Amino acid sequence: MFQPLTAAIGLRYLRAKRRNGFISFISLASVLGIFIGVVALITTISVMNGFQDELRNRILGTVAHATIEGVNGSLPDWQRAVALAEKHPRVIGAAPYVQTETLLQAQSKQGALLRGIEPALEGRVSELPRKMVQGRLDSLAPGSFNIVLGSELAAALNVRVGDSVNAFVSESVATPFGSMPRAKRFTVTGIFSVGAQEYDYGLALVHMKDAQTLLRMGDDATGVRLKLDDIWQAWSVARDLANRMEGIYQVRDWTRDHANFFRALKMEKTVMFILLSLVIAIAAFNLVSSQVMLVQDKQADIAILRTLGMSPAQVMQVFTVQGLVIGLVGVALGTAAGVMLSLNLSALVRVIESLTGNELMPSDVYYISGVPTVVNAPDVLLIVAVAIAMCLLATIYPAWRAARTNPVEALRYE
Repeated sequence: MFQPLTAAIGLRYLRAKRRNGFISFISLASVLGIFIGVVALITTISVMNGFQDELRNRILGTVAHATIEGVNGSLPDWQRAVALAEKHPRVIGAAPYVQTETLLQAQSKQGALLRGIEPALEGRVSELPRKMVQGRLDSLAPGSFNIVLGSELAAALNVRVGDSVNAFVSESVATPFGSMPRAKRFTVTGIFSVGAQEYDYGLALVHMKDAQTLLRMGDDATGVRLKLDDIWQAWSVARDLANRMEGIYQVRDWTRDHANFFRALKMEKTVMFILLSLVIAIAAFNLVSSQVMLVQDKQADIAILRTLGMSPAQVMQVFTVQGLVIGLVGVALGTAAGVMLSLNLSALVRVIESLTGNELMPSDVYYISGVPTVVNAPDVLLIVAVAIAMCLLATIYPAWRAARTNPVEALRYE
């Protein structure tokens, strides 16, 4: 693209001492602006990646990667589904469950999702056994009618371990006083906290046998929950297992259960990328200004080069090289600083907290304490490509102005 002669002259202009110091100041400001823009963009995108991964891990620590359910809300042959799943090479664990909406009543009332589980199998598909803050998950014995609540749900009901909670389900039962909702009294034996409000505030766990008794489902389950070695293969693996079973089944995976949430995170990341790219664009405008002033300052040099036989295209390449190198310096320094800042941001936040004595993200206010960051190579490469493209575009107009210089007019008063 660039000939050795034009590249050499462009680099020579970078090292030459300029008659107008203001041009050097504008060039330095351009480098600094590009540097700040790239650092801000890499750091912000890395923080958003970190929060997205943290939220995904917390959500997937509670919900299954994929589920296979009966089309009418009942899965009679769940034992066969579990057996098939455990033989699949990508399945780490499989567990049946019974699930329904419920109204919990203690000192107050609160709606929640009631999930019947097998405590011995739950650790294979979720992190709930390791998220207990009070009690143990294996306290859910069949026939004991014990219940484990999310921390926020327990606070809303104003109950603690040992208290009783009434659970009402939508199925009704006929009584001498008319149709009444089916209800059962449970004893709170544990409280968990996963750090996701949707589940800490809206999930209650009981033993699967107790849930079957409450819903009069016999030995049927609502479905089978799966945990895989690759979360991005959840849909294909669950569909493959459903195809091996006889009958019609409903297959769901974590991307569909939380599609709106993760779509919103992706949109927010895209919007932030566009907005922070404007910082680089502003710095590129400074680069345009410095290059236009440089072209005006080098009118005599351009005229001499033209009289020596250099074509307008070659003159344009000279100033394109110079402007592009200025931009590349800012991009390179900004990329290195942005990656280093992103990798050490959590430690930096802890240093600031120790110096100020204030916790920037207190755990009792935010579900995520600290600042998680994830530096993704594709994101960094995209930011670098966008920044270089903006710098290249910023050099086009000044270089075009230089190529249009008339040697006779430029040398008239020299």
